[in-house]
Amino acid sequence: MLRMAAIGCGYWGPNLIRNFNNHPDVQLIKICDMDEKRRVHMAGLYPSVEVIADYNEIINDDSIDAVVVATPVSTHYPLGKAVLESGKHLFIEKPMAASAAECEELNTIAAARGLHIMVGHTFLFVPAVRKIRDLYTSGELGEMYYINIRRVNLGIFQKDTNVVWDLVPHDVAMLNFLFGSAPSRVSATGQCYVQKDKGLEDVAFVTLEYPDGMLANIHVSWLDPNKIREATFVGSKKMVVYDDVTMTDKLRIFDKGVDVMPHYDGFGEFHLAYRHGDILIPKIAQLEPLKVETSHFVDVVSGRTESLSDGVLGLHVVEVLEKACQSIKDGGAPLDLTHTVV
Repeated sequence: MLRMAAIGCGYWGPNLIRNFNNHPDVQLIKICDMDEKRRVHMAGLYPSVEVIADYNEIINDDSIDAVVVATPVSTHYPLGKAVLESGKHLFIEKPMAASAAECEELNTIAAARGLHIMVGHTFLFVPAVRKIRDLYTSGELGEMYYINIRRVNLGIFQKDTNVVWDLVPHDVAMLNFLFGSAPSRVSATGQCYVQKDKGLEDVAFVTLEYPDGMLANIHVSWLDPNKIREATFVGSKKMVVYDDVTMTDKLRIFDKGVDVMPHYDGFGEFHLAYRHGDILIPKIAQLEPLKVETSHFVDVVSGRTESLSDGVLGLHVVEVLEKACQSIKDGGAPLDLTHTVV
């Protein structure tokens, strides 16, 4: 039985707490939050769990094996460091920390103590994303040319971070997982339209370049009339559109492409062959990604599997966020990424 505790009961923490509490191999010992109203609410939901205000009561409790941290990103490093230095495994929400340097230090501490860090990149556990990975690794899509992603909506405006740190982590983690590779270069442009006084960009366009020539463009915005969560994957054999907003038909596989005819003697004989085949809508399993994710953490800590979302992936994602924001300040200049080994 894995004895666990949770720090943070705001927006996302309760979802993690619910899933860990329902896991048959987990005993939830303590829940911590600074807000009294949240503590009262959680105590009502989990009367058998001790609800506290001081996270040090979790850090100093040697009976606890692992801790969930679901707090603002500015607190991830100090809380994560305290958890690891107390000898406990760490499940920490995305992004892993506020800088690549902080991520590196957390990974160093965990490695020295033989502890696991798992970062809450839930999209790695979405059935539709798993299906795209199967299509790619099986060769059905062919060579991947480029990906275009739109993650836009009207709001929710964050008070302490920009739209890049808020929304881009989903897609960077997803792409790294799908293709087993981290990008080698990033460039970005963005603007602050609403929170100009805070200097927080509310719209951004981020371009990732991968070592094999694959490109990914990510458009994120809090200023759009439509809620769109769409990714288009263009391969040499087939193309896939992933719509995360729709309740059904989340994936559409297009047997479309362009082939260059291999033999021609002159320019007048040169032509392209356009392929227009079927559109397939595969059946996707109806599973709660967060349930799969939390179960995966239990399996990782128990030694039953290797982590899909470890501290290395967390570091890669944060470096992209850092460099993308620096590129915005530099007028869109491309910047090399140094942590590219997955």
